Amino acid sequence: MAPRPVSGVVQHYDWGDHTFIPTLLGNEPDGRPHAELWLGTHPNGPTTFAGSGTPLADESGPLPYLLKILAAAEPLSLQTHPDAAQAAAGHAAGVFGDPNPKPELLVALTTFEALCGVRPEADTVALLRDLGVDHLADVVESNGAGVALHALYRHALAAQPVIDACRAAANTERDRPEAAWVRELDDRYLGEASVAATLLLNHVVLQPGEAIHLPAGNLHGYLHGAGVELMAASDNVVRGGLTVKHVDIDLLLDTVDPSPLAEPTMRVTNGRYPLPEAGVALVRLEPGDSHVATGHELSISLRGEANYLAPGTELVADATTFVVTPIASSTR
Repeated sequence: MAPRPVSGVVQHYDWGDHTFIPTLLGNEPDGRPHAELWLGTHPNGPTTFAGSGTPLADESGPLPYLLKILAAAEPLSLQTHPDAAQAAAGHAAGVFGDPNPKPELLVALTTFEALCGVRPEADTVALLRDLGVDHLADVVESNGAGVALHALYRHALAAQPVIDACRAAANTERDRPEAAWVRELDDRYLGEASVAATLLLNHVVLQPGEAIHLPAGNLHGYLHGAGVELMAASDNVVRGGLTVKHVDIDLLLDTVDPSPLAEPTMRVTNGRYPLPEAGVALVRLEPGDSHVATGHELSISLRGEANYLAPGTELVADATTFVVTPIASSTR
């Protein structure tokens, strides 16, 4: 049984890159931002079989995952995603469009910058004291990053002094990438609490092949770069700021997990990137590698070729290719 070519859906969000996804797909840029390419059966962007236009779901049924190519030219919103119980309750209440949680991972295809999870508190205190933001450092040191986050969003702590300290650090020995991003984000979203809140998060720079895992409650924001994403089949997003889209601070603070994340980057073994919450993994194949599908699987190559693999289908990669497969499956 041969792999069957499929066509995904491109999402043209304002923050998207104008060239990465069109070039990947062999198309000329058309002046629009191409933010994401969706591959899956989610109703907001259902994949179809190439040529016929028949929905993939007619054969695969609803897939429990969503595969994406993401290309960000500008920062995305600071956001988090609900866990299973929060998603179900929020969907029943009309708050969320999907009843499912949205754990996800991202594998960098280019150098990729992100804010990912709450930084260990001792490291945050050291950074804040270096920048001269002692009032925020005192709160983190005494009460934890979660209290500090609430204080910023509830305006018990003013964001502006934090931002001012980062501006004062420009072009000095105290300047840090975290402070530089505060300045850039403040230029876009003047005085927002989320701008100051970024100093509580891990700043991550991924090289191609490196990855981050974003379980429910992980407060994060993508800053720049392209990557391949794997997530549960959900579009539930809770935004706290750095966006013109809807922001819900109460829901964000109810959803966020302020536990420190000591290792924001994933440990990758044999080209496998597991997403256990969704029961699937992303597998990277290099040219010449073969893979036999054990479930209803999707693949995308760095030549822009997307395929559906029915159970038992063998794929032989002719370029670097990412395949979504059940976690128990094997590749040879």
